[in-house]
Amino acid sequence: MKKRLGLREFKLIILKLILSLFLLSVVWVLVYRWVAPPATLHMVQRRAEAGSAGKEDPAIRYRFVKLEEMSAQLPLAVIASEDQLFLQHSGFDFDAIADAFKRNQKGKNIRGGSTISQQVAKNVFLWHGRSYLRKAVEAYFTFLIEVLWGKQRILEVYLNIAEMGDGVFGVEAASQKYFKKPAADVGRQQAALLAAVLPNPIRYSAARPSSYILGRRVRIARAMGRLGGTTYIKTILPENEES
Repeated sequence: MKKRLGLREFKLIILKLILSLFLLSVVWVLVYRWVAPPATLHMVQRRAEAGSAGKEDPAIRYRFVKLEEMSAQLPLAVIASEDQLFLQHSGFDFDAIADAFKRNQKGKNIRGGSTISQQVAKNVFLWHGRSYLRKAVEAYFTFLIEVLWGKQRILEVYLNIAEMGDGVFGVEAASQKYFKKPAADVGRQQAALLAAVLPNPIRYSAARPSSYILGRRVRIARAMGRLGGTTYIKTILPENEES
């Protein structure tokens, strides 16, 4: 009888723990629906790495701005570069995930099949890593932000927390650093250049773009045009504004 009672109590504790974690995660996501993340775990990690490496300027450059405070070329550029099905999918591009899995099985060194939504879930709420546990939790948070945030907020947060240079996070910090202007004044070619370094912002530089990055900029700018320009994303721009 005691063993049964102990097992029942253990199950009850586990159930309460799961419920508490679920409620906490929902509240966390809802808070960030309206409040700008003060920092992310990735930012903290990058700051620690810079400090341990003895860099003269280990500070993180980050300033959150609203979507309406950015040039519409910026959200268009990252969609054209990172996730052209962003407006159609519900957080996951299963064809891209399957393709990435097949290629990784063959040992090819390629990027993963993560959508913009998955990247936001990972960078805002989680640690970086390749474990199945982290990928499972990433999928859970991806589902939450798709349901509780919507596309406009997901894209807004992504444009603010994506690393676009060594310790440079978001389009406002990147625009000020590389172009000496606010994100609101960035043109198509500059937006394409920032999107071009996203695969590896530590290796690639918008300040000193290599021939590879310049080539990527050209391809991204062309993709932006093929999508239809800023008209393509007008449905998720605040008040349907285009700039």
